[in-house]
Amino acid sequence: MKNSYSNRELTKMAMMAAITFIGVYAVKIPSPHGYSHMGDCMIFLSVLLLGTRKGALAGGIGAALSDLLGGYMQWVFPTFFIKYIMACIMGLFIDKIMPNAKWNWFIGSVVGGIVQIFLYTMAKVALFDWAYAITSVPGLTSQTITGIVLGAVLVTLFSKAGVMERLKEM
Repeated sequence: MKNSYSNRELTKMAMMAAITFIGVYAVKIPSPHGYSHMGDCMIFLSVLLLGTRKGALAGGIGAALSDLLGGYMQWVFPTFFIKYIMACIMGLFIDKIMPNAKWNWFIGSVVGGIVQIFLYTMAKVALFDWAYAITSVPGLTSQTITGIVLGAVLVTLFSKAGVMERLKEM
């Protein structure tokens, strides 16, 4: 069976998975509802740099690995699938829904973020109960907004500096 990704593509995916892992595992930003992290922001960058499928896979793997190594085993599979879906929704806006719009990635990240909040809430209902799930919505929302805002800042800075195009070409 032939590998469907080149060594270069696999390397870029592995690097973005590692950067996403670090963004979730090591970079914790305190908030009133716990903490936020830079993982979502790195997932959004993954989609922009690698494309929908590869970026979503890299982001899902990096975030799930953070849960695995952080001791949150029950969240490994839900995190992988939720982050993958969030990234695919963003990519859908970029590739299909609004391909010519300047801020299509931003709108896609907002819609993907809303879906992420919903899916994590449903996962918490399944793992715990409704009361816990509902009380965690402000924290999930804060974390998602942080990821979107940090993503917007990084994309703007990288674009103005010409870094986004160079990273895509690598």
